[in-house]
Amino acid sequence: MKLHLTILMTFLLITVTRAQIPDKLVHPNLMERVWYKNALIYNLEVGVFKDSDGNGRGDLAGVINKLDYLKALGVDVIWLAPFFPSPGRDDGYDVADFYAIDPELGDHGYFNELVRQAKMRGMRVILDLVINHTSDEHPWFKKARDDKNSNFRNWYIWSEKRPRDWNKGMVFPGVQKAVWTLDSLSGEYYYHRFYKFQPDLNYTHPAVTEEIHRMIAFWLQTGIDGFRIDAVPFVLELPHSASEKPKLDYEFLYKLRQFTSLYNAEAIILGEANVPPEENKTYFGPTGNGLQMMFNFFLNQHLFYALATGDTQLLSKSLEDSREIPETAQWANFLRNHDEIDLGRLTDKQRQKVYDKFGPDTSMQVYDRGIRRRLAPMLQNPHLIRMAYSLLFSLPGTPVLRYGEEIGMGDDLSLKERLAVRTPMQWDSSYNAGFSTADSLRRPVINDPEYGYKKVNVAQQLADSTSLLYHIKQLAALRKMAPEIGKPNYQILKSKQDNVLILQYDTLLVIHNFCNCENKITLADYADLNTQLLFAKDGSNATSQSLTDIRLSPYDYRWYKLK
Repeated sequence: MKLHLTILMTFLLITVTRAQIPDKLVHPNLMERVWYKNALIYNLEVGVFKDSDGNGRGDLAGVINKLDYLKALGVDVIWLAPFFPSPGRDDGYDVADFYAIDPELGDHGYFNELVRQAKMRGMRVILDLVINHTSDEHPWFKKARDDKNSNFRNWYIWSEKRPRDWNKGMVFPGVQKAVWTLDSLSGEYYYHRFYKFQPDLNYTHPAVTEEIHRMIAFWLQTGIDGFRIDAVPFVLELPHSASEKPKLDYEFLYKLRQFTSLYNAEAIILGEANVPPEENKTYFGPTGNGLQMMFNFFLNQHLFYALATGDTQLLSKSLEDSREIPETAQWANFLRNHDEIDLGRLTDKQRQKVYDKFGPDTSMQVYDRGIRRRLAPMLQNPHLIRMAYSLLFSLPGTPVLRYGEEIGMGDDLSLKERLAVRTPMQWDSSYNAGFSTADSLRRPVINDPEYGYKKVNVAQQLADSTSLLYHIKQLAALRKMAPEIGKPNYQILKSKQDNVLILQYDTLLVIHNFCNCENKITLADYADLNTQLLFAKDGSNATSQSLTDIRLSPYDYRWYKLK
């Protein structure tokens, strides 16, 4: 009853305020804070993070119990994967109710307590908002297919005849067969960019846009600080404008940002948009009125090419190509996320080199474009892993961590598609990795000799100052001491070695050796500067260093303060 009353109040509030939204897409008098430029974002799935009641599935209470761990790690923002009611055919991304919480995961009381407890510790919470599609079991779609005269019919995209491009533009090639599927009940075809049980919403219909605004207002009133929007380019597609190269409605995105800022000027929209550099400004908005943050997929793909080959030239170019963004915009950088490592923007030859190094078996590959492994089993070499994390925290933008990556968790390739990297968190060496006391889990814990929970877990690494977890805690603290990394004022310094990347931010100099070999570099222009070594592979720091003769060990990394 209380939930329904809250939704009603939200609807009334939107009805009143919609008339107050100006036609222009920016708030000229609104001073937005850019807290997201210097933050560590941590992505977790409630259902596999921590089980508090022993039913074999993680829950919101379990997340609350682990907030002190996240705070100690250095986390500033908790990004929650979808926790809405769902048939579970796409790990919660097939949403059946955008306003409710899966009862096995908790309820609104637990969610409100999570937000409150996070804020008490100085952390923020953002939600995964999956608005491109719904589950085919969502009441909206059921009503749409039951009656062609239903008010919900135009909430989805239909065609009386099967379109010519019915099997073009699939998001999951090799698994997905089509983007148009015949509905047996209504006798017409419906459009779905993703799986056939996820029909796309039609945002050219005003009622759908109003509903999404209502949804955003509803969740913002709980005190959260923003949203990660799933599959942004597909949300913007204009219906029937071709599956492979559709026309996009960017105005929808700008109005979504404006509506969000109207309710909370500090709330962010972090967009999942795997687009080429020439489209960056369109998504961020011509005046910074679009996405505040966007994942830098373009950079990520060239980063993995550099890790695989040792050649940093393409990585350097992708950094230059990503430089020009609005002042209030920010990149979100990552090594691993919840999906596959998407290598679709590399050439076939470049992609094959990454496959050969990190995913040589076809069971490790997916969708004809990516790798479905976690970072530690891919890179294997502990020095390369630590160098990669040093690089992540030094790249221009905001670092994003995926749960379990901070301890070097492995993957379970026996699970289908992307589920390989979505196994329960490994807390300690006790039964079920300390994740749950249940006899049966919804998803098995990893129990192999190399990456199983008895060897790789939080408790063991918290007690070891040489662990990967301790390394990442150090990097998180170091990143907070270097706010200049959150700004685009950086230089890529030239080196004779293509396998060395050198970045300078104001008074910070960061060097990474991508080669499993020794290297020597000289920065003659910096010979007269006094420097302090802040962080390095060998653990030395706080010593005066000369930049005229820098000798790097294999996969070395150095952070210098320039005085």
